Amino acid sequence: MKHRINQLTTWLKEEKTDVAFITSKENIFYLTNFYTDPHERLVGLFVFKDHSPIMVIPSMEVSQVQDAGWEHQIVGYKDHESPWGLIQQLLKDRQLDTISSAAIETDVLTVARMNDLLQLFPNAAVQPVENQLNTMRVVKDSSEIAIIQRAAEMADFGVEVGKSALKEGITEMEVLAKIEYELKKKGIREMSFSTMVLFGEKSGAPHGNPGDRKLQEGDFVLFDLGVVLDGYTSDITRTFAFRSISDEKRKLYNTVLQAQLASLEISKPGTRIGDLDQTARDVITEAGYGDRFPHRIGHGMGINVHEFPSMSHLNDGILKEGMVYTIEPGIYDPVLGGVRIEDDVLITKDGHITLTKTPKELTIV
Repeated sequence: MKHRINQLTTWLKEEKTDVAFITSKENIFYLTNFYTDPHERLVGLFVFKDHSPIMVIPSMEVSQVQDAGWEHQIVGYKDHESPWGLIQQLLKDRQLDTISSAAIETDVLTVARMNDLLQLFPNAAVQPVENQLNTMRVVKDSSEIAIIQRAAEMADFGVEVGKSALKEGITEMEVLAKIEYELKKKGIREMSFSTMVLFGEKSGAPHGNPGDRKLQEGDFVLFDLGVVLDGYTSDITRTFAFRSISDEKRKLYNTVLQAQLASLEISKPGTRIGDLDQTARDVITEAGYGDRFPHRIGHGMGINVHEFPSMSHLNDGILKEGMVYTIEPGIYDPVLGGVRIEDDVLITKDGHITLTKTPKELTIV
């Protein structure tokens, strides 16, 4: 992870900024290979323009940071101690208490911690660090891609478990429980978001809540799930028909499939990101369902299941080799139900590959 710290240090020098203060568990993991959920406790990383970095963590996690490969200074504190006083003394000892500029995560730093930081650096001008970290994280290296590929394989497995569990009268929650149980048996400790299993009309809510709805013939069955594996995520959606499907539902499904395939067709280096959304949206609108596609085509994915970039039609950014994101058009009807088809996509030198492999042609279970 040294190269990532060095990349951030180079940016600080270019920006003439003395220090970056990082507190989000995702960015700390990205920069240090140490992942923790600190709850209310402070875990912070100080990256300096001209000095070696400092990690601030609860004392009980010091050995884990070292095991993750951290070779720089650590400030460990016990629960009865305020970490800020220890940080202040260390900065004074290292003659780093005259900071005049700082970069912070404006999206996640709380007001309370911002005030604590300004007590350390009362005269510091502050700027966001998000754009730089997003730029670094958006292009994945080979080790990240390998992990995400394995996470995608586990997402495919989860869908297969759910599909195999379908039988008349089973509830959404019963199927959900089978999926997560089998994934845990495979070693998956955490899902990347709350698993969705939605039957019938409930699939017509883009972010519906699974419950005791029982499966009936003619229902759409929508699975939306993903896993966290070695700090990286996956995200897949597949929609099936149970035992039979009406002509109207078949048209709805095939429209979503064609929209997804059209968006995938132009997924290659140099494509404007917003064109992915617009291409799928045009297919759905032309079929008469434009008002039933209420969300963007997808989102970046990596350490966070939703991360930079946002794949809306307004995004003028350009696809680059190494980017990973989702393509997930959908059509939602409160009576018929909904269809969403989602894949995890990796941009390659010449085009793209889909990391999720579950077949997506209309399947009647």
